[in-house]
Amino acid sequence: MLTLLLAVALQDVVVSTSDELAAAVSRKIEPGSTIWVKGGTYTGKFHVTVAGTEKAPIQIRAAVGERVTILNCGIAVMPGADYVWLRDLELAGDLPIEKRVTTETGSWPKGFAGSGGLEVRAGRGCKFINLIIHDNVLGGVGWWIESVDSEMHGCIITNNGWKAPDRTHGHCIYTQNQEGVKTITNCILSVPEWGGSYSMHAYGSKKAYVDNFVIEDNIAYERGPFLVGGGRPSNHIRVARNYLHGVNLQVGMTKENEDCEVRDNVVVGGKLSINNYKKAVDEGNVREIPASKAVVIPNKYEPGRAHVAIYNGAKAAQVAVDVAAVLKPGDSFRLLDPKDVFGKPVLEGKVEGASIQVPMTGAFAAFVLVKR
Repeated sequence: MLTLLLAVALQDVVVSTSDELAAAVSRKIEPGSTIWVKGGTYTGKFHVTVAGTEKAPIQIRAAVGERVTILNCGIAVMPGADYVWLRDLELAGDLPIEKRVTTETGSWPKGFAGSGGLEVRAGRGCKFINLIIHDNVLGGVGWWIESVDSEMHGCIITNNGWKAPDRTHGHCIYTQNQEGVKTITNCILSVPEWGGSYSMHAYGSKKAYVDNFVIEDNIAYERGPFLVGGGRPSNHIRVARNYLHGVNLQVGMTKENEDCEVRDNVVVGGKLSINNYKKAVDEGNVREIPASKAVVIPNKYEPGRAHVAIYNGAKAAQVAVDVAAVLKPGDSFRLLDPKDVFGKPVLEGKVEGASIQVPMTGAFAAFVLVKR
C-alpha cells in the first residue's frame, strides 16, 4: 500500500515559474496527475494539451491556500486536451476599464494584444472549477463546440470587456454546444458599467449550435443580458434556479426551437422571456422582488464554500442568511465581495447559530462565503 501511495504522489508536478507552467501543461503527463502551481504571477502562453482519462483526470490547480494569478495572457485549452480540470486559478488583466477603449469596431480589435481569460477549443470531460476571471480586455470565457461533456462550476467572472464606437464588447461567458452536455452551475457573473456585453451568451448564428445546456444555480447582477439561444433551432435546454438582478433572462431566439425547461429562476429588475419553443416548461419563476430572500448555493467541490444571493426588497439594514448547509456553529467564516475576493472581507466572524446577519446597503447583493 505504501509503494502505491508513493507512486501516485510521484506523478504530481510542482511549478513555480511561467516557463515551468507553460512546459507542464503541454507535455505528456500521466493520467491522474496534478500540476500544483505555487503562489505568484505568471505570464506567457499557456496552451493546455495534456490528457487524462474519465477515471483519472489531470488537474491543474493552485497550491492550497496560495494565490496564483495568470496575468494578461489567459489559458487556452487546445486540441489534444481531454479530461483536464482547471481549479482555483485567477485569470486576470490589469488594464483599467476606462483605458479599455478602442476606435476599432467589431469583435477582434487589433489594438488589444492577447485575449486573456479562458479560451476552450477542445477537450472531452473537462472541468473548470472555482476560477476567478476578471478585468480581461477581450472577455471572460470563450467555450466552443469542440469541448464536449464539460462543466464549469463555482467560477467568478466579472468586469471583463471593452468599449468601441459600435457598442460595448466582451461577455462573461460566450459558449456554444452541439454534442454531449455543457453544464454551467454556481457561477457569479457581472458586466462592468461601461465595457462588456452579455453575462451569459450561449449564442450562435444559423451555422452554430446552441444545444444540450444545463445552466443552474448561477448569480448574475447589475447588468449584462443572460441569453440562451441563437440563429439555429435549440434543443434540450435547462435553465433553473438562477438568481438575476438588473439582468434580462432570454431563452430562445428562432421560431423553430424544440424543447426547454425554465424553472424556479428569480428575475428581478429585468424581463424573463421564453421564445419560440415547441415544448416549453415555465414553472416556479419569480418576477417580483422579494421583501427578503437569501439563497446560499454550496460549492460541490469545496466544502465550506458557497455563493450567496440576497434580495432585499424591504431595504433592511441587514438580512439573516441561513448558512447551515455550509457551516456549523463555532465555524469561523469570511464573507467576500465577488469583485474583490482577495480584499478585505465584507463580514467575518464565527457562526453562533444557523444564520449570520449580513449588512445590506441596497435591494440586492452577491457574496462569496468561505470557511476560514
